[in-house]
Amino acid sequence: MGKLFVIDGTDASGKQTQFEKLQERLKKENVDYKVISFPNYDSPSSSLVKMYLSGEFGENAKDVSPYIASTFYAVDRFATFKKELEEYYNDGGIVLADRYTTANMVHQAGKIYNKKEREKFLDWLWDFEFNIYKLPIPTKVFFLNMPPEYAFKLMENRENKFTHGAKKDIHERDKNHIIDSYNAACEVADKYNWIKIECVKENKIRTIDEIHEDIYNQIKNII
Repeated sequence: MGKLFVIDGTDASGKQTQFEKLQERLKKENVDYKVISFPNYDSPSSSLVKMYLSGEFGENAKDVSPYIASTFYAVDRFATFKKELEEYYNDGGIVLADRYTTANMVHQAGKIYNKKEREKFLDWLWDFEFNIYKLPIPTKVFFLNMPPEYAFKLMENRENKFTHGAKKDIHERDKNHIIDSYNAACEVADKYNWIKIECVKENKIRTIDEIHEDIYNQIKNII
């Protein structure tokens, strides 16, 4: 059985940056690994996810039940794992994932305010993906703890530099959804013993290298 390391967090928390940084480090250390990002936009299995995020089922994230939205993502993960990762993982391979079931635990659980209902959803999601679909349970999950007020500033800078007016998806353009997701994520991280990587210290966003070292130091003795 292999090892699965997941980097997750809310929008603009630096997931992709840290994902790429970790790949560079493992390559430098001559560690063999495979990578996957979810949603897997290169696969037709992400079609329903694309429709959901583009607003075809509702302009607001909360227009779509967290249970229904989660099934879109689960199918994408199942198809990707079966076609691209299963043999390698079962042979003991190391897989790095940019988002995973953990993302549904963050974004979809954030739609549910009642704590009992949220717990019910999380229990359902765990059973659905890990017991019914038999997807691998992560070895370690790294939650990039970027408070929303800092994430919003980063999003503004990113838009000014890179997007040139590109349309955001229904998660990114809803600030309330980002706040709700962050609040849910902090609770979920405690529930499932995720490793919280603090992205802000003394009211300043930490450097990319500092955050990376926190992640790598947690992995190096496991791989």
